[in-house]
Amino acid sequence: MLTARIAVVASGGGTNLQALIDAQGRGELKSGSIALVIADKAGIGAIQRSEKAGIPCAVIVRREPAFEEKVLAALMEYQIDLVVLAGFLGILSGDLLRRFGKPVINIHPALIPSFCGKGFYGLRVHQAALDYGVKVTGATVHYASEIVDGGQIIAQKAVDVLPGDTPEILQRRVMEQAEWVLLPQAVETVSAQIVKEKENAL
Repeated sequence: MLTARIAVVASGGGTNLQALIDAQGRGELKSGSIALVIADKAGIGAIQRSEKAGIPCAVIVRREPAFEEKVLAALMEYQIDLVVLAGFLGILSGDLLRRFGKPVINIHPALIPSFCGKGFYGLRVHQAALDYGVKVTGATVHYASEIVDGGQIIAQKAVDVLPGDTPEILQRRVMEQAEWVLLPQAVETVSAQIVKEKENAL
């Protein structure tokens, strides 16, 4: 059976990676298979999660020279069809996106176009939502483009902001209610499109 070969790029604990691994295990992510994890620094939780799941992991340090060249080489070596940026705190250049030439998708912890773009990552996003006083936030899966958080939206899911929320509490709710649900669904949708294109090319 044809599947889309997926690489997941992570910078931290790997909770979104785990959501994808779990969805694959439950059969919800069936059109794609995680073939590679790229960790952009040593010692992060995403590495342990990939090892436990038996998925090859490449540690390619983002702050070292030729980071993008090494990433591209790994994607080619593993014949990757789809890249998922899951808690990746870097920004991939337009040059890399063009040279890879296949879908790259990202998950952002807000409802784009709110609280997005350069400088909006991690707890900063949730702090901004609280400072602005919004009553609803959420998560967005979108295609990566040269504009930070500016690519076409694939899916969104809303989450309520509650009285007494701190950035940490809100971050956890957005992960549990939106990110971990939305990302596997979106990856399955894009993977199914890739498989259909592969089948049509046969």
